[in-house]
Amino acid sequence: MKIIKYILLFGGSLLLVLLVFSTINHIYQLKSEAKKYPPPGKLVQVNNNRMHVYSEGQGETTLVFMAGHGTSSPTIDFKPLWKKMSDQYKIAVVEKAGYGWSEKSSSPRDIDTMLEETRKALKLSEKNGPYVLVPHSMSGLEAIYWSQKYPEEVKAIIGLDPGIPEVYENTSDPLFQKGKLNFMSFILRIGVSRFMDRTTLEKNLPLINSEELTKEDKDKMSALFHRSSITKNMLNEVDYIQENAEKIKDKGIPVNTPMYFFVSDGSEVSFPKWEEKLTNYVSNINIGRIKYLNSGHYVHHEKADLIANETKIFLKEINVN
Repeated sequence: MKIIKYILLFGGSLLLVLLVFSTINHIYQLKSEAKKYPPPGKLVQVNNNRMHVYSEGQGETTLVFMAGHGTSSPTIDFKPLWKKMSDQYKIAVVEKAGYGWSEKSSSPRDIDTMLEETRKALKLSEKNGPYVLVPHSMSGLEAIYWSQKYPEEVKAIIGLDPGIPEVYENTSDPLFQKGKLNFMSFILRIGVSRFMDRTTLEKNLPLINSEELTKEDKDKMSALFHRSSITKNMLNEVDYIQENAEKIKDKGIPVNTPMYFFVSDGSEVSFPKWEEKLTNYVSNINIGRIKYLNSGHYVHHEKADLIANETKIFLKEINVN
């Protein structure tokens, strides 16, 4: 029994040493990466925290790209699409608190707080509306709420496999398994993720193999994965998701906001009847369109050319320059 006790004690001590080493190494790497990869856009002060807004392009209208839940590097994640749009439109990628180069915030992640932070970040970065909103996944809720609350600020919504209130009614979905998410967040915060092999990293960041990105883009994406994955703000968004969805659903469908949804094959989302629910939602819009894609959930990675071309045609049809 003494031998077993000593083995367990030695094993526990060794594990503790390794975790301490991992954490120290992680802190060092974060500081080094922060110097090496400064924010490419503008940092603006919102609610005592700095938010990152990346912008470029030309044109009369600003397309606002809004990242899906858990996207660690929104500016780079959307690049395959926004670089195909910036020749005709201004583009702005707003990175929410705890995403990308934005700082973490202690403010709650209810829908009103998130929307007002996004609006203020855009105004402080001198990007004035009305806008065309381009939300991916769960940011679809924020875009819909924006068009409900401030319809004069929203010219149209281009949904990239966007979430709508009805898909979040089933709280048994894995998205709500907070225990697993908290554990993964802890692993990331102490830097264990830095020891993952290339195959595992590629599984978490499939875009890292894309020819659309430069080597520097890929290095930045990898660094931001270790910094801004499953942050406390992302975890808090999960706490509020059902409340946010119910609030938006109760306000009804903003039928007068033109919408074009690009919908995946549903293989990478675990919500039931994803395609059916998005189809039903668009069918209620006065100027609504939907396109079904043979792709995964990150449609703007796999179908960037198609989405860019279709979006330009759609915006022209509704007289958005």
